[in-house]
Amino acid sequence: MLHDTCYSHKANQEMAQKLSRTCTTKSKLDSMVYPLSLLSQKSNPVFSGINMSKSPHVAIIGAGFSGLRCADILIQNGARVTIFEARNRVGGRVHQSKVGGRLIDLGPNWIHGTGTNPIAAIAEMTKTTMEDFEGNQVFISMDGSPIDDNTATKISEFVWMTIDEAFKYSNAYKDSIPPERSLLDFFLDQVEKANFTPEEKKWCIETCRLWGAYVGDPIERQSLKFFCLEECIDGNNYFVASTYKDILAYVSRAALQHADIRFNQPITNINSNVQPDPNAPHKTTLTTTTGETHTAPSPSRPSNRQHLLWPLRKGLHLIPPAFWHKNPNDLTTGGVASYSAYERPTFAQFLDPTYTKGPEGILWNQECLSLAALPGDCAHPTLLFYTYGPCATYIVSKVANLNPSSQEYYDFLDDFLRPFYSRLYGYSESSPDCKPLAVMATQWQNDPYAGNGSYCNFQVGLSKGDRDIEILRAGLGPDRGVWFAGEHTAPFVALGTTTGAYWSGERAAGQICQLYGLGRLGLGLERDDSLPSASGKGVVTSVD
Repeated sequence: MLHDTCYSHKANQEMAQKLSRTCTTKSKLDSMVYPLSLLSQKSNPVFSGINMSKSPHVAIIGAGFSGLRCADILIQNGARVTIFEARNRVGGRVHQSKVGGRLIDLGPNWIHGTGTNPIAAIAEMTKTTMEDFEGNQVFISMDGSPIDDNTATKISEFVWMTIDEAFKYSNAYKDSIPPERSLLDFFLDQVEKANFTPEEKKWCIETCRLWGAYVGDPIERQSLKFFCLEECIDGNNYFVASTYKDILAYVSRAALQHADIRFNQPITNINSNVQPDPNAPHKTTLTTTTGETHTAPSPSRPSNRQHLLWPLRKGLHLIPPAFWHKNPNDLTTGGVASYSAYERPTFAQFLDPTYTKGPEGILWNQECLSLAALPGDCAHPTLLFYTYGPCATYIVSKVANLNPSSQEYYDFLDDFLRPFYSRLYGYSESSPDCKPLAVMATQWQNDPYAGNGSYCNFQVGLSKGDRDIEILRAGLGPDRGVWFAGEHTAPFVALGTTTGAYWSGERAAGQICQLYGLGRLGLGLERDDSLPSASGKGVVTSVD
């Protein structure tokens, strides 16, 4: 399965500055990146003459995790809620489909951090099966041969230790790190100091590129200055083995039961004008694709997102049975070098290959997760590939106009992936067990209702990424009655995650509840922007 979730290139400072002055937005739906909460009370509560005896009526654009959580809190505290959703379903990018008879997450499939994480808590309540993948990570070298267990462990430990040090360094020296300095620059410095052979150093540099699959861009583009903002909640990262379906059902139940949800209602125009008289009600008009209009007070939203999008893809190959998993009783552990991870991998990383080539100028390293390593009934013979950046853009462009049930679609994706999965243990070109039964590629970056799949990362050249997020969080609340929600407005420790989206909807609802004197049912303590690496312990201090 190829996963084409896109990530925002950066928190756009220019866009954040425009929030205070934009009044009218006319655009296609593919400009609608941010879920909005539009307050539709008869007048703004910060002005005089407000009738507080009536509950506010709130419109929410988008029924993703942020919109659903926002609706949940508002409903608990007595507000009327109308949700405009462009699709025919709730969940946004949290969505599943069957491939080869198995239910697969097409969007997020991880829970990042288990410490004080509401999504992890919901997963436990709903008996969602999660898996903490540890060990059995195989690296396939540039020539297609596996790297032995001891060397692979040494490289992996170095890479993750360096990422941890980069978090600490970024947190400690964010104000002085040049905006153009990248995560790759940091890695190159640390690799040069390491006691590795020249070949091992090359493998380390190639292996560190796995971070691109986390943020959706090559590490050459990852800002070191704001790398600390990529940190997650403390605790383990869990793969959602039984999919997000039960988590979504839990998060959406209040909205489905108590909100007025208008499905298939894309909003194409939002018009808002500031009245000269501050005591006069603000008027905001929402226009749908059918021409229907809805009037509410004073929202606005940015239309400029051309700097936001880069692709991550997720790809799936369903192959019976899992030929790459050797019987655990037969693993090779003796001799000079052990290859047990190669013989039963959970995760495989293919370093930039010489045995196959992609288009000129596109890095062609790949990685995949073995879903045969999932626990119990969740296990199935599937390889889940993650790609990102220009590689993902290339793949999406090739399959965009192909019928997913066509032979051409199958052949293109299999031709792309075969050079990689054929390097796994147990592959035989003549064996029918090594021929995929089904293949699927997600195409989020072709989906305008997912903002073409965008979400946050922080790129080189960015000078005020943290401040941009804070401005988006504040929204236009009292002045125009509009709040922004979505993972890009989350606490720093949850940016780019379902947890962040959930928290952001809760925060936006809390802002509305506070302004209208509603209750605080369902709202916990306010979350600050502290980061795990902020203690500064063991900070690297010698990166020039």
